[in-house]
Amino acid sequence: MTSSPPNFQNKSLNIWFERGRMLSINGNQIFVIDQGHEKKSTIVLIHGFPTSTFDFNTVWEALAKGHRLVCLDMLGFGFSDKPNKRDYTIHKQADLFEALIQQLGIDEYHVLAHDYGVSVGQELLARQIDGSGQGRWLSCCFLNGGLFPETHKALLIQKIMLSSLGRLVNKVTGFKQFGTAFSKVFGPKTKPSTPELNEFWEAINHKDGRHLFHNLITYILDRRQHRGRWVDALQNSPVPIGVINGSLDPVSGKHLVERYKELNCRLDYLKELPEIGHYPHVEAPKEVSEAYLDFLRQEFLRQEFLG
Repeated sequence: MTSSPPNFQNKSLNIWFERGRMLSINGNQIFVIDQGHEKKSTIVLIHGFPTSTFDFNTVWEALAKGHRLVCLDMLGFGFSDKPNKRDYTIHKQADLFEALIQQLGIDEYHVLAHDYGVSVGQELLARQIDGSGQGRWLSCCFLNGGLFPETHKALLIQKIMLSSLGRLVNKVTGFKQFGTAFSKVFGPKTKPSTPELNEFWEAINHKDGRHLFHNLITYILDRRQHRGRWVDALQNSPVPIGVINGSLDPVSGKHLVERYKELNCRLDYLKELPEIGHYPHVEAPKEVSEAYLDFLRQEFLRQEFLG
């Protein structure tokens, strides 16, 4: 590590921080984890909103047994810098991954993305198609996320944060309000416990991050503006695509899968989790790990997987 870990109240956050390091990327200090031998097949993990790479701690050990895992806390999230400006864009977040891939010298890799991260993944996939992306993708797998703006059912609090009232509401939003809103997107049988909510909340508030909700939420506008480019990437993907979806997610659950099929997007693997909500890797880590590894073991990926 380049610095001592912050003094988090939740021990699990200190352990997670110690897995990685802070790197200067595109003028900001970004938290990065790069774990596993470089000769192993690489998986780049892209987290969601409003959380961080810490989401993947539940599936990390299962995936790390046979792979090199690389991830970063995007700008405004987790342990990375959190400038208080309303100029966050999906493209800028994608630029961070491109810079990291180049910096680490990764030639080829798989991608696993969730929530906000699926939009970042779509933009990166579009760059693979137009030839401007770093490295070569081997596959992509999407967990629950708003792949299509017309099916993304934003929560009321998200709509308020996006409005002119966002800054004001953000100031009065505390742990109780966060816990209530956050829990709504989980399955009825897999709600986060109070200790789990505390972990998420502490990571969000690191570097005064709570004030950013109304700034980060502008990704919803990005999805509308770039829908054509990002849907085209799914329809014309040069690499296999898998979808692992929590069906009971009110934001991007079963209805998202139905729309995915309607638009004839490339779909090489599908695993639906009927009792799970928006955070499948948190709610059902064993099932998600097994499904994702099954996706990587499919015949259409065998050559890359064994390589």
